[in-house]
Amino acid sequence: MDLDSLIVRATQYQMKTVAVAAAEDHEVIEAVSEAVKRNLANFLLYGDKEKILQIVNKHENLASSGNIQIIHTLSKGLAAENAVKAVKLNEADVLMKGNIPTATILKAVLNKDYGLRTGSVLSHVAVFEVPSYDKFIMITDAAMNIAPDLEQKAQILRNAIGIAKSIGIDKPLVAPIAAVEVINPAMQATLDAAALTLMNKRGQLTDCIVDGPLALDNAISMTAAEHKGITSDVAGRADILLVPTIEVGNALYKSLIYFAKAKVGAVIAGAKAPIVLTSRADTAESKLYSLALALCSAK
Repeated sequence: MDLDSLIVRATQYQMKTVAVAAAEDHEVIEAVSEAVKRNLANFLLYGDKEKILQIVNKHENLASSGNIQIIHTLSKGLAAENAVKAVKLNEADVLMKGNIPTATILKAVLNKDYGLRTGSVLSHVAVFEVPSYDKFIMITDAAMNIAPDLEQKAQILRNAIGIAKSIGIDKPLVAPIAAVEVINPAMQATLDAAALTLMNKRGQLTDCIVDGPLALDNAISMTAAEHKGITSDVAGRADILLVPTIEVGNALYKSLIYFAKAKVGAVIAGAKAPIVLTSRADTAESKLYSLALALCSAK
């Protein structure tokens, strides 16, 4: 499967609206331009109107498009606040980060009065197209939760399952990742993995199959799993890799991009609506894939 299929899938839904906080960014507007060309969504662009227009006017399809609306704000903080309020008031279905610090947009998202809290943990869910893997591989959480406990991992997993189902993976195979495949009381990751596996078997984690702990090689390689003598519904065929800490997730995420030349789309799940929170260093292509993923998962 490839990430272009997410763009096709997103076009099959009713047209949704994306609120972009601080849209005065060349890569963001490039992604918006591509999205408009493909009839993915309408956009509310919040930020410095003059700067946004300067970038928009470089894209012929946007300059005369009825799919965008530019709303001037006096600061990046106000751009984030207004974009979040648009989602809160159901004027938009997806929130997208523009040229703004992550902390600024998350402050607005978590605001008690107008934010997008649901009571669930917010978590980062990335969907990768890896050249050597025959299906999507999802990684969570590589960007939000530093060292989640068992209950937080369960919520992170529920968020990821929701995203998986939205892109056609009806019953994802989940591998909680650790350094070894056996339970070791000295390694918390193995204890949490075993507990999540048991929670799945007892119906506390539904719409998925969980088996762990599994080391990375045994989670994604049938050959490695067979060599280790591991018999499992998940081993060698994982859809979702649940990492134990942010360091593991971050290193794995970047390794796939820089070493494996993988493509990626990612969202923040667990809020009232999906959030496209890509890095300012991410390409327009990655932002477009993340937009498509968000649109597929938007209620």
